[in-house]
Parts: sequence; structure tokens; C-alpha cells
Amino acid sequence: MELVAPTSFLYAFLSSPSRPPIVSAQSLLASLYLLHYVNRALLSPLRTPSRSKSHIVVPLAGITFNILNGSLLGAYLASPTASSHVANYNVSSSTSFWVGIALWALGAAGNIWHDEVLLNIRRKARAKGKARDGTNENEHYAIPQGGLYSLVSYPNYLCEWVEWAGFALAASPFPSVEYGYLSFEGLKKMIEAPAGTFAPTLTPPYIFLLNEILLMFPRALRGHQWYKTRFGPAYPPERRA
Repeated sequence: MELVAPTSFLYAFLSSPSRPPIVSAQSLLASLYLLHYVNRALLSPLRTPSRSKSHIVVPLAGITFNILNGSLLGAYLASPTASSHVANYNVSSSTSFWVGIALWALGAAGNIWHDEVLLNIRRKARAKGKARDGTNENEHYAIPQGGLYSLVSYPNYLCEWVEWAGFALAASPFPSVEYGYLSFEGLKKMIEAPAGTFAPTLTPPYIFLLNEILLMFPRALRGHQWYKTRFGPAYPPERRA
């Protein structure tokens, strides 16, 4: 499901007539995107001892999203717009670029580490035979501990948001928003106005970040409630979604 993201990204990036040279800021950002999906699409399935079944709609929706997102980001990073933004990416003239790269690295490392905490719970359960052959299936659930799990139920999600926020910061200027539309009358005008009037500088990296938050936050809320229901008083009350 996730392998289509780097595939569509590479096709859009490499087939662009304005494709940047190998040694460039855009190519560095492209490599970061690809590194994320090497882990997500290739390494993560190898580390995962088992996966829950899902409805066919879920992988189909994921494939559609990843194709669109990969194509948009690949085309954007190869575009003159991205080139002009990261043209001077040395530390002195573009601090935001390197801050963004640092946030990406911090978020990626945090995402992988907190995912490993969850995977270790499943590995230990499988080693003990608790979730084998469909018996005692619920026994492979446990309360995750360590790192940011002391604060939130889904730090792997939080770290992924930090990762893509850093990517967006490095790849694109922060989008401007027309706050005059944030009223009832303004909302009517926004609906009637051309698309992009509300946030005229909203670029694919920030669109991706917003989509990640909008898609994952409801899952975090539902999962947090599931943990509280499943473990009751044993679940840390100070832990947030």
C-alpha cells in the first residue's frame, strides 16, 4: 500500500523538465522523503510480527492517497517554486531549512523508536505463545511504556507530525492565510471565490502535513479511548491522546 508513494514520487520528480541536479537542496529533501518510505514500506513490514485485518476500502484509500501525495510532492520538489525557495540553503542565509531538516530527523527517529515499543509488545507476546493460533488474542495487548508514552497515547503519530512539519518548513515557505474568510460572511465569499484564495501559498508539503494530522488525530482519539476502556484504572490517567 505504501510502496506506491515513493514510486509515484520518483516518477514525478525524475520526469519533470525542471528536475534539479543530484547535489541540490531539492534532491536532499527528496532523499528524506524516500528514506521515510524505505522504512515504512520495506523495513517496517519485516519488523512487524503480525498485522490486524482491515476492510478492503482501507488499503484502496491508502493507495489512492499515496499516489496523489507522492505525485504532488515529487512534482513540487522538482519545480522552479521549490528551487527558488531553497536556492540559498546554507546555514547563514536559510536557517529555516536546517531547522526543518533537524526536525525531520528528530521526528523520524522518534516515530521509529515509539513504533518499536509497540512492536516489542507483540514480539514478547508471540514469544510466549499468547497470541498464537488465535488463542488468547487479547493477551498481546499491553500498556506501552517509555519515551513520550508517559505523556500521550500515540507519540509515534506525534513524532510523524513533527517529521513532516520539519520537511514542510525546509521545503516551502510557511503558508499565508486570509483570515478575513473566518466569519460567516467570509465563508460565503470563500465558497464563491476561486480555489486557493483562502490560502494562496499552501504548497504540497503543507497540504501533506495537514492531511496527516486530519487523518491521524481522530485515530489517536479513538485509540486513546480504547486503551482507557481496555485497561481501566490501570491506564495512566495523566496520559493524553
